[in-house]
Formats: sequence, structure tokens, C-alpha cells
Amino acid sequence: MNTKNKMVRMYKVLSMAFVIFLQIYWYKIRRKPKAEWENLWEKIGVRFRKTLFELEGLLIKIGQILSTRGDLLPEAFIRQIEDLTDHVPPSDWIEIKDILEKEWGNIHQHFHSIETTAIASASIGEVYRGILEDGNEVAIKVKRPHIDSIIETDFRTLKMIIWFADHFVPIPKEFINLKVLYKELKHVIERELDYSYELNTILYFRDRFKEMNEIQIPSVYSELSTPQVLVMEWVEGIRLTDAEALDQIAISRVELATKLLKVFLPQWLEPGIFHADPHPGNVLISKEGKIILLDFGMIGEITKKDAAYFQALIESFLSKNYTKAVECLSHLGFLLPEADSRTIERLLAEISFQPDQLKEMNLVALKLEMNDLIQALPIQVPTRFVFLGRSFVTIEGIIKHLAPEAELLDLGKPVFMEWLNKQGNKWAFVWQWIQSQPVFKILHSVSEFLHTPEKLERLKEIEQRRHFQFQMYENNKKRLFQLTLFGLTGIATGIYTSHELLLKWAIGISTLSAAGYIICNYKLKKWMKYMHEKRKV
Repeated sequence: MNTKNKMVRMYKVLSMAFVIFLQIYWYKIRRKPKAEWENLWEKIGVRFRKTLFELEGLLIKIGQILSTRGDLLPEAFIRQIEDLTDHVPPSDWIEIKDILEKEWGNIHQHFHSIETTAIASASIGEVYRGILEDGNEVAIKVKRPHIDSIIETDFRTLKMIIWFADHFVPIPKEFINLKVLYKELKHVIERELDYSYELNTILYFRDRFKEMNEIQIPSVYSELSTPQVLVMEWVEGIRLTDAEALDQIAISRVELATKLLKVFLPQWLEPGIFHADPHPGNVLISKEGKIILLDFGMIGEITKKDAAYFQALIESFLSKNYTKAVECLSHLGFLLPEADSRTIERLLAEISFQPDQLKEMNLVALKLEMNDLIQALPIQVPTRFVFLGRSFVTIEGIIKHLAPEAELLDLGKPVFMEWLNKQGNKWAFVWQWIQSQPVFKILHSVSEFLHTPEKLERLKEIEQRRHFQFQMYENNKKRLFQLTLFGLTGIATGIYTSHELLLKWAIGISTLSAAGYIICNYKLKKWMKYMHEKRKV
């Protein structure tokens, strides 16, 4: 099949989406039990994965990003796509050569030679090895031929699917903002399509870590790089999964793990850009024991505001100020417009724990529990923070592989304290910790206890009223949608049987029910907007 053909791609993706929507709607109408829903999502995941590999392009990237969204999507679906690999057959060298000549003119003006076989090939770009006229070895990253056109088609198709799902599919739209998810996907992919962004990111990281001896970042050849081509220094390194080669270098596994934390902890905690895809192919070790970072196409960013709110969030948890914690979560973009702040405050109080409890916790179980909690609440994790979590979890896995006997918290504590001392805000954290100690907790608990009954009663009443109103709108929408389908079926039957009366009745029913659906949908959106504005007051 020619996967570059726009109509073929749109047909394959739209037909897959349509079948999935029908299956979801059928299960919803039949009120299938949880076990059958699990089986359905597993089958959907298998079909989705098969289509991704068949069509390649943007779809594999979307699958990779969606695989990080355990906060939004069912676990059975995530399991089918979480190990997606971005390896696709390389393009024909003639097409690649045409791109290089278009960007540079005469290739041999700059290069002594270029290997015609790709050393790496992914959905958006391919990497070739070359030797410059001065003898330096370089890695040449080239965008795949026709990829811009393919991705434009895929985005158009995806936008159609999201519009249909947002208006007609019975998914919990009050908890999943599909439009926000689409915008985030578009932003991430568009950055990867322009190698100018990656070039600037590499320059940024080289400047940021220029004083740190533990890290090595390849230099770039700006004069040879364009939005379509990126030329970098060729760097040799040892994969962190290559146990035999790691044993040959004069540095212990625990020291390597500590170096990794020194490189990544500042990225996670300070304002600025962080590497969002540090898998073992992108993080190597030099023979001298330096951490080599490669492939800066997928990055996240923590703004100064984000960093300030994150610090305030940590302080709020330590001092058990959940009103401030909810405010910070709202500013960071975690809460959807329809989230009720009082309900979130109550739930944060119920799930809170002390820092010294972290050591006894099963982090994997905690992550799954948090995913379940997020799916049950009007919370959506912004992509930049999903990437932050992905970066952390990936490095955590690498460290566990490197030093399985070492505790992550034991390794991280001295690195964190060293970082904290450099920031000059150690005492702010100490004060918040003091506030979380028993004497302060008793005062806080007494105050909370005195006001708990009336708070709980008010919360219960508000939530019951809100849930009833929302269900009323949703049930009306569902009935009107079913009536519209019934009318359309009647129209088809009337045309087929040439029954004029049936045709007229069916047209009338489908017209009225479709109009009712549109009005009901408008009222629901207006009500949700009103609820959001009301909560701000």
C-alpha cells in the first residue's frame, strides 16, 4: 500500500476511528461490565498499533506521546502501545541526496564523503555518517522526503476525528479536553519538524553545562544546518545497557548513576529546557566516564512561573496548606475548567503523605494509583509535565539497571542537597518542613476538625447537585443522538422501500432530534462555562 497517498492515509485512519467509536458507543449502550471494557480497550490498542506501523509518519509519534498519557487513557490500551519503536525503513539515497543538494548545492564542496546507508531511521528523520573536507566525522540528520505533506494530512485527519469525538462520542469529555490534547500534540510535532529548534536546543545545553565536567554534548555545524538538515559532531559512546563494555571503564556503576542524577536533577527542578527522551540510545557513556547526551528533538520546558509554582506546591504539601496547593495546580494547568477546588482540596488532604514515607512506598504502585485518581477527576496533566515525568521515569529505570542494589532516594539525597545549597533557598524548605511537624500539625488538625462537618455537608450537596445537572444534560444528549440515528435509519429505509409517509416522518424526526442535540450540547457547554466562572468568584 502507498502510505504517502493522502486519500489512502485519511481513509485508513478515519475508518479505524469510526470502528472504534462504534465499539465504544455499543459497549456504553449495553452497559458492559469492567472486564469486557478491558478486553475492548486491549483490542482497540492492538488495532491502533497495527495501523500505526502500517502508515508510519506522524502516527507513530502520536502513539509514542499517547503512550505516556496513562492519566487519560485506559491501562489496557496503554499496554499495547507503550513499547512503540520509532524505527522505519530508510528512504532511497537518491531522494536524500536531492534534499542535501537543495540545501547545500554541491555536496562535495563541504564533504569528503557521506555513507549512503542510514545508520538510524525514524518516522521524521534519518541519520547518515559523513566526513568533512577537514577530516572531521559528523552525523547528518535529514528530514524524510515528503514528511511535511504526510504530517499535514495526518493532522487534518486527526482534527476531524477529535471534532467528531468531542461532539458525538460518549466519552467523559468533562474530564478529557481533546482540543487541548490536540494542540499539545501539534506543538510537539511541529517543533520536531524544524531542525532549527533542535540546533538552538543543542547550543542551549552546551552553554548550560559548559562548567560541568560530567557531561559531553556534541557540537553543531550551524553553517551547514538548515530547517531540513542538522549536522553534528560524531560522538562515540557506550550504551548504558552494554554491561560488558561498562565493566571496562574506570568508574563504578553507582558513580555513573550519581552522575546521571547530577546531569538531570537541575533540568527537572530549574527553569529552562530539559531533555524529554533520555532512553538508552540517547544517553551514552564515554570511555572517560562522561555522560553523553544525544537527540534533542523531544524536549520540555519549565518556565520561571512553573518553577515558582512547583516550589510553592511542595511548600504547600509540607505545610498542609491544600487551598494554596490547589491554587498552584490551577496555575500550572493541571485542573480543567470544570474542576471543583473544594473537592480537590479534600482529596489532596486524604492522599497526603510525609516525606519520610516515600522510602517505604512502591513507586510503580503509587504511579498506577495516581493515574487512577487522575482519570477519576477533572485533571489533565499538561504535556510539558508528562514529558517531565517521562524523563524522570526513564532515568529512574536506567539507574535501577545500572545500580540495582542502590536506593534511588539514597543516591538522590546528596545530589538534591548540593543543588539546594546552590539555589540559596534551603531555609525556605526547612521552615516548611518544620511547619509539617507534630506541634504544627496538631494546631492545623484542630482547626480542620472544627470546620469539617459543615465543609463535608456543603461539598456533598454541591457535588450531588453538579452531578445530577451534568447527568441530565448527558442523558438528554444521548437520547437525542439515538433518536437522530433512528431517524436516519428510517430515511434510508424510506428511500429503499419508496415509502413516502415513512420518509417524511423519518426526516421530521431526524431534523428535530438533531436540532435538539445541538441545542442541548450548547446549553451543556454554557452551563460548564458558568460553573467555572462561578467557582472563580
